Amino acid sequence: MNRKTFTILLAFLCMGFGDAVGPFVGLAKEQFELSNFEAQLIAFMGFIMFGFLSVPMGIFQDRRGKKVVLMLGLAVALAGLTIPLFGLGSYALFLLTILLLGAGAAILQVAGNPIMRDVSEPGMYSRNLSFGQFIKAIGSLSGSIIPFAAAKWMGADWQVLFPIYVSALLLTLVAVGFTKVEEEKSDKKPATLNSCFSLLKNRFVLLMVLGIFIYVGIEICLSSGVPILLSTHFGIDLKTWGLLGNAFFFIAILIGRLLGSIILSWTKPAAFFRVSCLIALMGILLIFSNNQITTLVGIFTTGLGFANIFPLIFSITVDAMPERANEISGLMVTAIAGGAFIPPVMGLVADMSSVRTGFLVPLLGLGFIIVLSFLKPQPSRQ
Repeated sequence: MNRKTFTILLAFLCMGFGDAVGPFVGLAKEQFELSNFEAQLIAFMGFIMFGFLSVPMGIFQDRRGKKVVLMLGLAVALAGLTIPLFGLGSYALFLLTILLLGAGAAILQVAGNPIMRDVSEPGMYSRNLSFGQFIKAIGSLSGSIIPFAAAKWMGADWQVLFPIYVSALLLTLVAVGFTKVEEEKSDKKPATLNSCFSLLKNRFVLLMVLGIFIYVGIEICLSSGVPILLSTHFGIDLKTWGLLGNAFFFIAILIGRLLGSIILSWTKPAAFFRVSCLIALMGILLIFSNNQITTLVGIFTTGLGFANIFPLIFSITVDAMPERANEISGLMVTAIAGGAFIPPVMGLVADMSSVRTGFLVPLLGLGFIIVLSFLKPQPSRQ
């Protein structure tokens, strides 16, 4: 691995900090005494900026370059995570922190996923993107592990996360600033809003973008809903072992992405996509069990299946139309806004019935992704 790749992997680590929104839902629900729906609004604030910023950032990136956009994302996330260092006494202030963190994560995704192609050897983009997502999963896992360790062994508050995240972002911002990346050039005209959205006329691109929307939404449903499920149905303390259950989900994603980066060296991405979906389906079905051990096995199995779905959808689509990578990246990252809209639906279902019944929402979403895994690329007519 060369130094440039290592620097981009640091940016992927920082992307994972945005996934701390999932564990934050349960923690804030208890601290601010929120309903399931109100708590899931944290996920809404964390992911809504993906919907607003991603296409404009993709267009801006087409003109100014991926490195510039990558550094901008790091700076915005840094600004948001600095706020809690001066105190976090209200739910509204916490939502502002999450909003800026989500904006930074959105910008990082726009630049990080396609820039990995610029530092990858031919034919190794899917593998390297899966490894990048493995590194991102370490950042995601920190949102559960650090608060658990702080509460269990140090007697510290979960807000110890913020100075740690700020330090990591500062380090990465400096490292990226001093790294020269040779970006792939294209002879086509610069991207515009029209050229971005015209890609949605391609059925393959449209459905893959929708797949990202649904996948991210149901992943956040799992990461935010697991601690609440373990607390509600099995009486597990949410701030310690409940968070560890969430960490169990992210550990599975971590392992799955590492394995995926190896398996994709010799397996076709499309076939691996289908296998991943079927593993995830088996896992979600096990979560509905009344047995605690079986539920935990289901959480872990779901994480293994979920691990490579995002990078596979992304890389399969970009590899089908590499000359439109910036525009596709903008659309794909816009679709991450699914993390804003689908979890509140799960919260509403849980409030009207039960926390376990709320898991029907990610189950239905996964059904769509399974169908998507059998989709064939449609050549561009442009």
